[in-house]
Amino acid sequence: MRIPLKDRLKYLAVFSIPVAVYFSFTNEGWLAFIPILYAFGVVPFLEFALPPQRENDSEELQKAKANDKWFDVLLILVVPIHYAFGVWFLFTVAQDADWLTRLGWIMSYGLMCGVLGINVAHELGHHTQKSHQLLAQALLLTSQYTHFFIEHNRGHHKNVATPEDPSTARFGEPLMFFWVRSTTQTYRKAWALENQRLRRKKIRVFGMNNLMIRFTLLQMVVMGTVAFFFGLPALFYYLAAAVIGFLLLETVNYIEHYGLTRDMVSEFRYEDASPEHSWNSDHQIGRSLLFELSRHSDHHFQPAKRYQILQRWENSPQMPTGYPGMMLLSLVPPLWFAVMNKRVAVYKLSKVESNPDS
Repeated sequence: MRIPLKDRLKYLAVFSIPVAVYFSFTNEGWLAFIPILYAFGVVPFLEFALPPQRENDSEELQKAKANDKWFDVLLILVVPIHYAFGVWFLFTVAQDADWLTRLGWIMSYGLMCGVLGINVAHELGHHTQKSHQLLAQALLLTSQYTHFFIEHNRGHHKNVATPEDPSTARFGEPLMFFWVRSTTQTYRKAWALENQRLRRKKIRVFGMNNLMIRFTLLQMVVMGTVAFFFGLPALFYYLAAAVIGFLLLETVNYIEHYGLTRDMVSEFRYEDASPEHSWNSDHQIGRSLLFELSRHSDHHFQPAKRYQILQRWENSPQMPTGYPGMMLLSLVPPLWFAVMNKRVAVYKLSKVESNPDS
């Protein structure tokens, strides 16, 4: 089956982020914030104004998309673009500039780290090809968040919507509290998961076979290289952008799983993860900008499924707006709780009604 041209071209929207960052790096003052205004001003407005696109592709079209290399080409193209902008960012912040301009540059590259770097790394990290997994690790390296590759695939997908998952936001937990808990616990769990893997294989934990040791050394090499060639101030600015990048990731985790829980089906096991255990968004702009990440319910139900063929499930809880708008809402906990706690209550009531004996 032939894939419609609009479906092939819509993911080019993700490259509007580098275009916006280009304007940031070539301007000063408030114009340096153009990418932030675009991502968290223009996009939320459009997503609020445009109706969600709820239709699923036919089985034939899904099969065609799954086998089409165009989508992989777009993902892989992100890697050199993101690295090129990273080098450009270092040259840019190393020059003299007022504090407002430099803050705009830092936030703009931080946005790239989150939207292009970590999001595309998330998708590539789920691919079975070793080359794609290496590209995922390379992208995560720019945000100093390489442990995500381990904890997300081996921990988060197994434990989502349970108390064992640090990336699942608890009911009533403010975003800033979640940031602290998730960032610290996912790092600790990544070490534990990697150590367990090596012990099962009877391989020495403290050695170069340990991915966490290799990731840590690579991150130190990156920081040392930046400091050596661009100076300590540039290293500080780079790390600030990296923090923005991984906090964007953690904010996305917060809105994707807030308050959703899996029930215990025995003394030792939770119910299987289903589309009911992740918040879903069908809003058109976010779906294009994030390579369909916003159809997160299907991703957790079928983690090996390629982003471009993720589906909507009728029983999955729905976000009231797209990802950027939800992220802005989460920054104001009283407003977040006023909107989302009611939706969590409706979700839990529907679970009781569908399983009266549980």
